[in-house]
Order: sequence, then C-alpha cells, then structure tokens
Amino acid sequence: MKHNRKISKRYSAVFFSLLFVSILSFAFTKSDVYRELARSQRLINEVYKSLITRYADRLDTEKFTKIVINNILDDLDPYTVYMEEDEKEGLDLLTKGKYGGVGINLGVREKKLTVISPMDNSPAKRKGVISGDIIVKIDGLLTKEMSLDDAAKHIRGPKGTDVTLSIKRFGDEKLIDFTLTRDNITVKDVAYTGMLDDETGYIRLTRFSKNSGPEMRSAIKNLQTESVSRIVIDLRDNPGGLLQSAIEILDMMTPKGSTLLSTKGRLPESNKHYISRKDPILGEDTKIAILINEGSASASEIIAGAVQDLDRGVIIGTRSFGKGLVQSVYGLDGSGKRNLKVTTAKYYIPSGRLIQKPGYIDDEVIINEDQEDSLFYTIGGRKVKGGGGIFPDYEVEMPKTTPLVLECWRKGLFFNFAQERQHRYETYDDALVDVTILDDFKSYLGNQDIDVNTNGEKDLEEAREKILSLDSTNMDLIYAFDFVETFIIDREALLYDEEVDFLKRRLYLELIGIMKGSEYRVEESIKDDPVVMKAKEILQDPIGYTSSFIPDEEAETISN
Repeated sequence: MKHNRKISKRYSAVFFSLLFVSILSFAFTKSDVYRELARSQRLINEVYKSLITRYADRLDTEKFTKIVINNILDDLDPYTVYMEEDEKEGLDLLTKGKYGGVGINLGVREKKLTVISPMDNSPAKRKGVISGDIIVKIDGLLTKEMSLDDAAKHIRGPKGTDVTLSIKRFGDEKLIDFTLTRDNITVKDVAYTGMLDDETGYIRLTRFSKNSGPEMRSAIKNLQTESVSRIVIDLRDNPGGLLQSAIEILDMMTPKGSTLLSTKGRLPESNKHYISRKDPILGEDTKIAILINEGSASASEIIAGAVQDLDRGVIIGTRSFGKGLVQSVYGLDGSGKRNLKVTTAKYYIPSGRLIQKPGYIDDEVIINEDQEDSLFYTIGGRKVKGGGGIFPDYEVEMPKTTPLVLECWRKGLFFNFAQERQHRYETYDDALVDVTILDDFKSYLGNQDIDVNTNGEKDLEEAREKILSLDSTNMDLIYAFDFVETFIIDREALLYDEEVDFLKRRLYLELIGIMKGSEYRVEESIKDDPVVMKAKEILQDPIGYTSSFIPDEEAETISN
C-alpha cells in the first residue's frame, strides 16, 4: 500500500508539473496574442485619428468609419461583413419566417419596377394588384432611381400601417393608386409539392428559414397519403439559410443516431457535433434523390452531403457552390443597430469533408494550420471527393440556353409579351389553342431592340479591333470583316425559326405563371427537365439505385 501511495504521489507530482507548464505556456501564448492585438490596435487608432484630424478636407466621420471597417473586412471571406440596422432585414426574415409587407414578388423589367406576382391571400392580391403591374411610385416617391432592395424597404413596414403604390397597368393611360394595409407576410419555402408518377413525389425547396422544417414535414406527409415510395427533393438554386432548418429536415430522412454535421472553429463554442435525434418519417424503404447545381449552397450542401455520406440517397445534377463557412453575429454598440457578422467556423459533413471551396480568403492574411484531404469515404465505403462543394453521384447538366432565348429572357420580353397577351384569354387553356400567338410574338420581337451575341461574334469584333489598329487602311481586310459580319447577321435572322420550340416553351411558362400562379409554373417546367427525368429513371430502377451505394472495388468485382 505504501509503495502504491508513493507511486501515486510521484505521478501526481508529474501530472501537476505538466499541468502547471501547460497553463503557463497557454498564459504566455494568450499574453502574446493580446500584446500583438494591442500593438495593432494602437497603430490602427493612430492612423484613423490622424486622417480624421489632419486630412486636407473635412471627412464625414460616420461614413468614413463605415468605409474603413469595410476595407478591413475586404480581404476576408465575403460572408464576414459589417451590418447596420436596415441591413439585418434579411437575417430577421430567415429567423422569424415573416415580415410586415403587402405580399408582392418584385422584379425589374426593362429598368422598371415590376410586380412579378402577388402572393396568394395577401393585401396586394386582395386589392387587385396583378402580375405585370409597373410600380411608378411608392408613397409618392418615384421608383425610377430605386434599387430593388430600396424599393422593398419602402414597401415593407409594421403590420397595420398603410403604403400607397402608384401603378401603371397595361391598357390604362393613368396611374392607378392602391392603398394597401401591411400585414404579416409568411414567406413560403416549399415552392411546389406534387407527384411525378404514381409512386414518385417531388418537392422543391427554395431556401431554409424558420418555416422550412414544418413545410417540408407537411409536404412529405401529403406525398405519403399518395402512397409514395420514391421522393425527389429539388435543392437547385437554393442558397441556404438557417442551419437548424437543415438539421431538422435531415432528421426526417436519416436513421436516428446518425452523425449529420460538425462545425470546427478556433473558439470552443464554435466546435459542435450534430446527430439525428428522432425517428425519421421517411423510412429506409423510401428511395431519395437530391437535385443540386452550382446555385445550391450552405444548408443545401449540408442536406446533399449528409444524404450522400450516409448512403441514404442519390445526388443528381452538377457540383454545388461550395459554401461551408459558419457565421455568428455580434453586436458592436449595445443598441442592436450595428453588428458584425463573422465567420467563426467551418462545416464538415459525416465523411469529414469540408464543404467550403478553397480561395475564399487571401492566403497572405491567414496562418494555415490544416491541410485538407481530397479523398473520403461514405458510411458504406464509397469514395467521395473533397475539395469543396458536393459532387453529384450522377452528373446531369441543363441544356445551355440558346442565343435568342437568352436575349429575350435577359430583357424580360417573354414576361412583357405574356403580361400583355393574358388579357385576351379567360383561361390558360384558351392560350394553348391560340394559333396566332407565335406569329404575334415574332412580330413583337421584330419591334424590339434585340442584340443577340451568337458564337464567334465577340471574337470577330475583338479581331477586327486588333488587326485594323495595325492597318486601318487595308481595304481587303475591311471587306473580309464586312463579309463575315454580313454572314453573322444573316445567320441571326434565322435564329427565330431554329429556336421556335424553345421560345414557345419559355413563353407558355411565363403565361401559366402569370395566369395560374407560380406553383403551376413549376409543375409545368419539370415535365421536360432533364435532371428531374434522370432522377425518375434512377429511382425507378431497383438495381440502378442500389448499385449507386456499392463501393468501387466491390462494383468492379461484380462487373468482372
């Protein structure tokens, strides 16, 4: 016993010695950091004070301070930003899931503030605001010079207050004034839910706010009443939002106890581990396909990455955006009016992959201590790529938009023509049987200022400038360039006939959106969507779906 006690004392002495050295070392390290911080802070203060007091022109202190802060943040990632009170609106919208407004989806068409669509059962819809209305004034203020964000801020406000919109409507010479009483507008995250066939359901989720979890649960339950055995979840162009909503949705489809996500940062509170804590409402017998593209970011990538790493479903589309940074918001002055949103951690999905793509910060300002791997494994042993973003199991790209369609889309010509045309029809079905619509659209385009850039046109202009700058008097060269330009112009004249099917498709999508609503537009658009069609094909093929989760080595053995 005495011998054991001596050993115990000896080990205790060693332990406390090591502990003392560790604490001392930590204290010195922390002390060094604070000394560096104080030194840098003094330098910044001196420079700032000298500029404010000595610069030749008197500086606006408040505006200059904001510029200085933004310049300090400039070399960091794009999500670390200084925010003032009015710039927190987007954050509040996500966390509260609603805002005070009149229920209008706004857009800019031909540099005019335009109603894309009024929301169902909103003050705007009830008072008769319609798609295509041009908002000329908001409470008497001209919208001509307003940005989209500025216009939205003027229209939004506390519930119960009024806002007057002066609207120019097609067919009316005078402005129409609509005085609308603001209400709480709940933003819808699930844009569409429906059946693709007898057993395949489809859900399009457009963002992750406070409403996403309940809306997804309701959408899944509705599909389950249709005896669904396969589900496509469309996260394309979904920029993300609240992390907690992504975890809540993953809980609905992953086995209880599964690791879903980790966050790692320098501060202890930044290091978190997320595990599914509930029994899923989508059992293992329900096949899942997640659709992503380069516009799928953040929370969308958490969903897709976890589903892929846990071999819970197939990922289809193109590589996602690669936003895997966690932000925290810190108040700066105690009033809540000035805040700093800081990247404090990074997202890691179950395999250990970092979602964030490289190059998000200037390498010169950071001390890079971690070397990220490039190869990882799913729970079943499949190889998956690291390096930022989620790589799909099946890569399917959307067809590239043709030149004339792209120009019409960019200038809002489909929307403008459809908005004018809708007044001729009582129902959308009437539009479908109208044999004159395409000829009229062709005539409409003939009256527009359309500048189509076909392949090679830009290269021709650049070549012309470079070569003629060397010899602008060479008539042979001038004739040669004119000949090629004439050929391109003649080629562009044929574009309408070559693209007529694509033009017709876009035109009718705009018409159905204006006349029947955004849900019908989504329903119509996915009928010939190649990514959706690929998802259906894989989900309907029992062997194809199951083989998606077989490790590469086993797949090679089976095929041999």
